[in-house]
Amino acid sequence: MTAHELDTAQPQPTLRFVDRVNPVTRLAAAMVLTTPLLLTVDWVSAAIALGIQLVLFAIAGVTPSLLVRRTWPILIAAPVAGLSMLLYGEPSGTVYWEFWLARVTDGSIELAIAVTVRVLAIGLPAALLFMRVDPTDLADGLAQIARLPARFVLGALAATRLVGLFVEDWRAMSLARRARGIGDHGAVRRAATMAFALLVLAIRRGSKLATAMEARGFGADTARTWARPSRVGTPDAVLLVLAAAIAAVAIAGSVWAGTFHPVWA
Repeated sequence: MTAHELDTAQPQPTLRFVDRVNPVTRLAAAMVLTTPLLLTVDWVSAAIALGIQLVLFAIAGVTPSLLVRRTWPILIAAPVAGLSMLLYGEPSGTVYWEFWLARVTDGSIELAIAVTVRVLAIGLPAALLFMRVDPTDLADGLAQIARLPARFVLGALAATRLVGLFVEDWRAMSLARRARGIGDHGAVRRAATMAFALLVLAIRRGSKLATAMEARGFGADTARTWARPSRVGTPDAVLLVLAAAIAAVAIAGSVWAGTFHPVWA
């Protein structure tokens, strides 16, 4: 059994509400939620948004272990981004520590907190909304609901389906090189040569797939029917309203607290 088969054989976590929402709506909700948060750099708006999101995640069935398992890169990136702002952010107020270019001040501490919380408020919902999205369902929605060109959607779907093969190709090449006795030394050189071989293999496979799709009429600019209709309903509207409400409450809270700081200021 391959690693991919082992992955699919394991029970996948379910989210009671999000699983009923169309993938295109999830994409739209992520944009509605995160765009206003990108317009200001303050900790109040990010903290409000993050607090509401954590409550909604718990209601939707996201356990702490699932949250950590699915979003650990974001949980690592947030404090790293905050640390860089703490040491190298714009200094203002009292200076607490200084060494060469690094300087910890009141302003850099506030900026570090704001950036850390903002990365979490923007990254966590995006990661959880797309935790169980099937690429085919997303492609159906982009073509039928968002009305994107079918040629672009189908090409992107085919490319997405091929990404999963790269892991298997890498593993097969590693085992083949080890069987020939050339895979146990020179880690950097081995990785570089395998990466080049994988690139060549991907180009050849992509060319064959493009030719096959053209031969089957996927590149024609004609009317196209879809085997699986993509629809939106009440859960989609509820998710969009929740995303807009969270963004509005967060911005309103920062304005009321007097911490609203637009990025262009």
